[in-house]
Amino acid sequence: MSSGSSPAPSSPTPLPPPGSAVPTHCPYCALQCGTRLRPGATPAEPLHVEPDADFPVNQGGLCQKGWTAPAVLRAADRLRTPLVRDRTGRLAPAGWDGALDTVAARLAEIRAAHGPDSVAVFGGGGLTNEKAYLLGKFARVALGTRMIDYNGRFCMSSAAAAGVAAFGLDRGLPFPVTDLGEADTVLLAGANPAETMPPLMRHLNKAGALVVIDPRRTATAERAALHLAPAPGTDLALALGLLHIAVTEGRHDEEYVSARTVGFRAAWRRAAGWWPERVELVTGVPADAQREAVRLLSEARRAYVLSGRGAEQHSKGTDTVAAFVNFALALGLPGRPGSGYGCLTGQGNGQGGREHGQKADQLPGYRHITDPGARAHVAGVWGVPPESLPGPGLSAAELLNALGTADGPRALLVFGSNPVVSAPDADRVQRRLAELDLLVVADFVPSETAAMADVVLPVTQWAEEEGTLTNLEGRVLRRHRALTPPPGVRTDLAVLHELAVRLGEPPDRFPAEPRRVFDELRRASGGGTADYGGVSYDRLDAGEALHWPCPATPEGSPPHPGTPRLFLDRFAHPDGKARFQDVDHREPADTRDDRYPLWATTGRQLAHYQSGAQTRRVPELVRAAPEATVEIHPDTAARAGLAEGELARVRSPRGAVLARVRLVATLRTDTVFLPFHFPGHGRANLLTGTALDPRSRMPEFKVSAVSVEPVELPERVREPAVRGAAG
Repeated sequence: MSSGSSPAPSSPTPLPPPGSAVPTHCPYCALQCGTRLRPGATPAEPLHVEPDADFPVNQGGLCQKGWTAPAVLRAADRLRTPLVRDRTGRLAPAGWDGALDTVAARLAEIRAAHGPDSVAVFGGGGLTNEKAYLLGKFARVALGTRMIDYNGRFCMSSAAAAGVAAFGLDRGLPFPVTDLGEADTVLLAGANPAETMPPLMRHLNKAGALVVIDPRRTATAERAALHLAPAPGTDLALALGLLHIAVTEGRHDEEYVSARTVGFRAAWRRAAGWWPERVELVTGVPADAQREAVRLLSEARRAYVLSGRGAEQHSKGTDTVAAFVNFALALGLPGRPGSGYGCLTGQGNGQGGREHGQKADQLPGYRHITDPGARAHVAGVWGVPPESLPGPGLSAAELLNALGTADGPRALLVFGSNPVVSAPDADRVQRRLAELDLLVVADFVPSETAAMADVVLPVTQWAEEEGTLTNLEGRVLRRHRALTPPPGVRTDLAVLHELAVRLGEPPDRFPAEPRRVFDELRRASGGGTADYGGVSYDRLDAGEALHWPCPATPEGSPPHPGTPRLFLDRFAHPDGKARFQDVDHREPADTRDDRYPLWATTGRQLAHYQSGAQTRRVPELVRAAPEATVEIHPDTAARAGLAEGELARVRSPRGAVLARVRLVATLRTDTVFLPFHFPGHGRANLLTGTALDPRSRMPEFKVSAVSVEPVELPERVREPAVRGAAG
């Protein structure tokens, strides 16, 4: 193990000339809107962002977060030096060599005493493809641990599992975003893009009709031709009912079902018992509205069914998505030009981040870690024996809940995630983190998770680094560097390289240059489901639009053009056919009763993103949404003794949240809504539980039994529940 002076980081790509615009992409959601960054004439001047009118996804539009993204780089509490917790318990500044030596020494000690699985790694869906790839390699080669997963498990796992089962592969949108603008009807199941990804509405607003399924009358539902508002946790029953109507009213495509699918009979046997009136009793959605939704979809020449987190973040999320896929298949939509099914991936690299190895059961190229052929291929690229690669580990929630237990990991490295705020049953997760022997966090601000760490490593942000990301339509995109990072800050790739070398790995095995990492990723993914073999920095920089799969071609042959539209000829199963899934409705894990008479559901706001670690540091966004809130119907609030603007305590069997009351007359009287972006007592995930989907291991974020009550505080502390940024 080396403890000498670290070599200087490799020279990054040269910066553009002063005043010139750098093409890149927004750091937030999976749209990855095209932007141009224009540095100021001097380092003291702020970076200016301009939307890219030529990028087809956003077509010159940006949301409030995108416009203000450069402000994150100037956060007052930006981390600029490593921090190591001293004997007094304080996080104190340290040099890079000392911090990295400390981490490597403690990791080696813990592994020697307790085995490789005593060390765990937790990644993020915002990491570039290069970071996600190298993080998975670092865990399995340098650490030899099975224990790696990432926060994308909380985002896309149910849709991914359902997509693989139905179609043979998982790509959020198997068609370009621009296709949606030519639709006659689009059904959105549990998605609110008007707030979560506003530029997408440029396409959806062109569609003939929107059908929105959401318990809330969201900004997206306001624009819909038809809004169905099921009780939280009943989306699966509603999807079964839509299939029932399609079949019994003769609106399904029998020729398509026969020629391009298998499994219809088993799926229909389930749906046959979900007639409209029964569905109405369970969901609260009127039978006539169900029939109208089916009519709009079935009579459309071009139609799409899209799912979002509202349908997916349940202990039955995979089955719920599968039921909506079944409905789409019955109508003959997937794989038909101008129609289809897709899911709206959430995080910035939510697509690429789930393809290249930071998932517990996965190797690069969307390969499964238990497949001998996959293990042999990837091990060959990595230069290690296949038998040295560990097997599958624990999913994100299970991994976090195992931390610090007798048989669980004793050390955790966190890259690009803030589980103290974002994980379910957040108080329990915080207690588990506190039991670790070593917690290391790589971040650019002191997030709530970083505040608990033994070592904090300051890393670069989006405008300061190179790399690639893959947006929700499977298009691989280039991130270009526009700024020099502050002194004392390093890239995540450099951190992984330095730690790997200190742990005894050959330096060349863990390159720190993004282009070298991507070239290795191309080889590792080659032949896999998510094949990037034919994608290169040169092709991307030349402006080519490359969607995976994009395999390498023999030397002398034309390069593969990429695959913007999947399934037009066949699905990815060996027989080329899509699979209906045999699924049925079941109740959520929580049960409402006299003590907890309401349902709480969680989600995002327009002004904030994910755990809020970035957006809560942007003054303009904090002014727009300064604190934790709870949306509640006026009648429900009155029964609880609450009025607009008062402080409420929302309580579940797991914990309690303090939030400011917002009266919303369009909300269901049995439901309250809380955004999950706020820390401390405003953490919505203090309410959520750890019931998991049996296939995707998705936690049940969207439905928790709760009560609400007024909070009487002394006048001197009567202030917003959570404001601004946490230190």
